[in-house]
Amino acid sequence: MNASRRPLESNAMKKSKNYTTTSLSRRLHFPDDERRLAWLPLLLDAYAIADTGVAVAVRNAEKKQKKKLACGKGCGNCCVHQKDLPLYPHEIVGIYWYASEKISGPARDLLRSRLAVLSAASGCPFLIENSCAIHPVRPVGCRQFNVFTAPCAPGEDPYYTRREDVLQPDQEYLDRAFAAVLPFYNLKREGDLSGAIRTIRAQITNLLSFDWSKLAGLMEKGASSREG
Repeated sequence: MNASRRPLESNAMKKSKNYTTTSLSRRLHFPDDERRLAWLPLLLDAYAIADTGVAVAVRNAEKKQKKKLACGKGCGNCCVHQKDLPLYPHEIVGIYWYASEKISGPARDLLRSRLAVLSAASGCPFLIENSCAIHPVRPVGCRQFNVFTAPCAPGEDPYYTRREDVLQPDQEYLDRAFAAVLPFYNLKREGDLSGAIRTIRAQITNLLSFDWSKLAGLMEKGASSREG
């Protein structure tokens, strides 16, 4: 989580009827890619909004409930032991782009081999040496999963063992994050905005059961072209 923030107002949020000025978590920028890929600015806007919602929820919990966030750099237990990692189509596209175009070297080779033989029992394939290989574009579900008091024990799912320690995300920010990517789905804000958001939510899948073999093949082709 990035504590450094700056005011940011995306074009997508300007058009939202429910938008109110706020300070968002730092948004990542890939200028060349954003000019080439029309969906990428929407995705990066959505993640900045989601990260802000998480930061607000964490701050409120720490202040009002006197809890201390237990998640930190180097802790990947949830990536290994969680069985349900929510994923949406716009996030899949982002992961395809980042993995195939931004990851290089030994990490690319290792990730490619893991994606080719993925099984749900092996945990998240993007966890490389206890670090998220796609951290800048990790799904919203991963961004929101935070626990307080103590880190997850090996094999523990705190949602069932100590739900009171699991962060409750701010639903308003989550809805704004979905609203930011409506154009990706050819959906409009005019009319039933909540219905459009439900349309996106209905397309949820599980990262662990998704077939990543095509991404592995794409990464293989990319590696071959670089060598050529």
